[in-house]
Amino acid sequence: MTTIPEIEARATRKAVLYRMVMPGHVCPFGLKSKSLLERNGYEVEDHFLRTREEVDAFKARHGVETTPQTFIDGERIGGHSELRAWFGKPLPAKDALTYRPVIVLFALAALMALAARWVVGDAGFATWLQWTIAFAMCLLGFQKLQDVESFSSSFLNYDLLAKRWVPYAYIYPFAETGAGLLMITGVLSWVSIPVALFIGIVGAVSVFQAVYVEKRELKCACVGGNSNVPLGFVSLLENLMMVFMALWMLSMV
Repeated sequence: MTTIPEIEARATRKAVLYRMVMPGHVCPFGLKSKSLLERNGYEVEDHFLRTREEVDAFKARHGVETTPQTFIDGERIGGHSELRAWFGKPLPAKDALTYRPVIVLFALAALMALAARWVVGDAGFATWLQWTIAFAMCLLGFQKLQDVESFSSSFLNYDLLAKRWVPYAYIYPFAETGAGLLMITGVLSWVSIPVALFIGIVGAVSVFQAVYVEKRELKCACVGGNSNVPLGFVSLLENLMMVFMALWMLSMV
């Protein structure tokens, strides 16, 4: 049970924040620091650094290289990243491997498919799953098409066909996106089915070879060449889903 003195102590907790608030620029990390402090029950003494001269003078005075800077009980905590760590909520390292982008993408594809099937009046599981995979293919293609050059460089690390014929690394994003769009519309199945089946099988074999045979630790190009998604089971599953989708559609032709 929280006592009255504890409540009063929490109510009087104060922090001093120095952040850039200039006519043409308001530091986003300063806003994040202020919000983080307030959410944790701190009263913020907010100091604006309104000019470049004020910023430089502040940095020189405190021997720091960046702003914002937070002080609590006279102790300098640091910038936004240090403040998060101080509250026990550190940001993940920029180069940390994570499946989050793929999980978010497939979750969004599933929700988009559900919404679309709901509108057309057929939200059955089979048609929903079919559109989920097709929407996921389009979203994955979009991620690659944002920077085809970067994708191709990452893709060439493990794809068996691309290593033998480099243009395939540039064709792949367009093939994946096009097949996904055709599968959503249900037209030109004679194009979408072979394309999805081909790139899915080649992709699955390539990932299996790199991960489970050669035991290589690589980043997956599935959500673009600049991602930190590890090449592994999720990458293999992505390709197997395309194969499954193609075979399913082929069985209904």
